[in-house]
Amino acid sequence: MPNILLGDDDEELTQLLQEYLHNHGVTCDCVHDGEAVIQKLKTANSKVVTYDLLVLDIMMPKIDGLSVLRQLPSISDIPVIMLTAKGEEIDRIIGLELGADDYITKPCNPRELLARINAVIKRTNVAASEHMPLPESRLQLDQNQRVCQIDGTELQVTGTEFDLLVALLKQKGEVVSKTWLSEHVLQRELQPFDRSLDVHVSRLRKKLQPFHDEPIKAVRGKGYQLVL
Repeated sequence: MPNILLGDDDEELTQLLQEYLHNHGVTCDCVHDGEAVIQKLKTANSKVVTYDLLVLDIMMPKIDGLSVLRQLPSISDIPVIMLTAKGEEIDRIIGLELGADDYITKPCNPRELLARINAVIKRTNVAASEHMPLPESRLQLDQNQRVCQIDGTELQVTGTEFDLLVALLKQKGEVVSKTWLSEHVLQRELQPFDRSLDVHVSRLRKKLQPFHDEPIKAVRGKGYQLVL
């Protein structure tokens, strides 16, 4: 049974979501400000409790969600789904740039949130038996430990970034369409004006550029090509 942490200052909403998720096989701890989120994750590091995923509201008291995301790399490598206000695209983009794996707009449909939770957890917990051999490359991706290295140097990547690298490496040298990447990595259909995939790829480029000038090539109107 997946166990998630939900950080949102709307207590009525969190209670509703907690009950819905519990009825569908997901346990959920709720906190209502950014400081409490950080404290819960630090407690999780001591193995008192472990979380499979963090659902994080952007607008919270004490410490806002974006500030929590900035601190997260030094605390935990937990995958994150952001809760953002409808129409606040800039918050979504910044959140993705800070390492969030996915987002959902508020007011959110509990069924859609459950689907996003299951998709992200599935991506980060793929059974070893499902791993396919990867082509020879300067990139070394350990699919069991989910560790990424290039030329022997370990790169810090998010879960979604790791999955994007696996998908691109499996088709190294070929142009992989945005539609395919969205459906197979983000686990959702590509929507008009949705820049999530582009932001994830942009973050990967920046991390890989010290090793190659153009590690991931954008092919206009078609998709992305890994050239490392």
